[in-house]
Amino acid sequence: MVAGGDKMTKPVSLSSKGMDGPKMAISPIAPSKGLAPAAVGELARELIANVERVIVGKHEQVALAVATLLAEGHLLVEDIPGVAKTMLARAVAQSVGCTFKRIQCTPDLKPSDVLGEPFTDPETGRAEYRFGPLFSQIVLVDEINRASPRTQAAMLEAMGEGMISVQRVTYPMERPFMVIATQNPIEQEGTFRLAEAQLDRFLIRLSLGYPSLADEKLMCQRFQFGHPIETLKPVTTPDRIVRCQEAVRAVRLDSEVCDYILARVRQTREHPGLLLGASPRGSLGLFRASQAMAAIQGEDSVSIAQVNALMEVALAHRLIVRPERKERWHNGADVIREMLEGKKPD
Repeated sequence: MVAGGDKMTKPVSLSSKGMDGPKMAISPIAPSKGLAPAAVGELARELIANVERVIVGKHEQVALAVATLLAEGHLLVEDIPGVAKTMLARAVAQSVGCTFKRIQCTPDLKPSDVLGEPFTDPETGRAEYRFGPLFSQIVLVDEINRASPRTQAAMLEAMGEGMISVQRVTYPMERPFMVIATQNPIEQEGTFRLAEAQLDRFLIRLSLGYPSLADEKLMCQRFQFGHPIETLKPVTTPDRIVRCQEAVRAVRLDSEVCDYILARVRQTREHPGLLLGASPRGSLGLFRASQAMAAIQGEDSVSIAQVNALMEVALAHRLIVRPERKERWHNGADVIREMLEGKKPD
């Protein structure tokens, strides 16, 4: 089921376009289009403030969502129902003026329901492609673990490549492109657990959690006469977000900071309590997220403190704890916290 429009958008003619994948480097990967870190930081703070008109009392999580967008990544929100997971995605999309679609995952959802499918126009005989909702710029994939493994794989492949190929034709996603997926960690009946390779596609995983008493009271007062999402206006444009993404790639990351990132990632691979450590994609993800957070803070270089602040949300979901060691480390987040505290594993 797809919200925000029909299952499929209007048919369009076939077209093809190639894309180059990102490469990790210490020097800037792509030149900034004239945007300085201070300008990126100013825009990001304005964007965060706008989203916070809807999402009350969750500044850190909103900032992480904006950092994920600027880092050209995807976001996994793992939390119970009713804590504004959907509203976070809608508020981000409306604040940046991007197209938005919601995909409600169910076991009978097919890959073609999400990606679209080719067809032949009976009147003209032309080969065309009917784009699915995943071709929006901001896509909410609600309860992703309720989709079948086949549909999950189709979505996550498109996320990783930023394009799909059908019948030797490549269709790129329109930039900026970001998937915000949600799943409920409590209710597991009728779900299909995301494989580790699929979890690795998400740059950041976070939880929103319950609001504080004061924040929940403010939310009730603010929502008394209507939901603020209905009147939320854009504060920037998709083109400017793309320029910010290019500027983020130019944020300096000194060799010693890169060495620190790689040492921390290697530490997870050698940890006695872990069956699986972070992959090279994890290294690159922490690298890029740190650049984005530095830019949000208006800085032109990444600090080790910024790396440490992002390690849990960028790496924990990529780790698998050995079953026999779960009494000591319940999940990957426990391992990351101990690493940051300087504790040596037994």
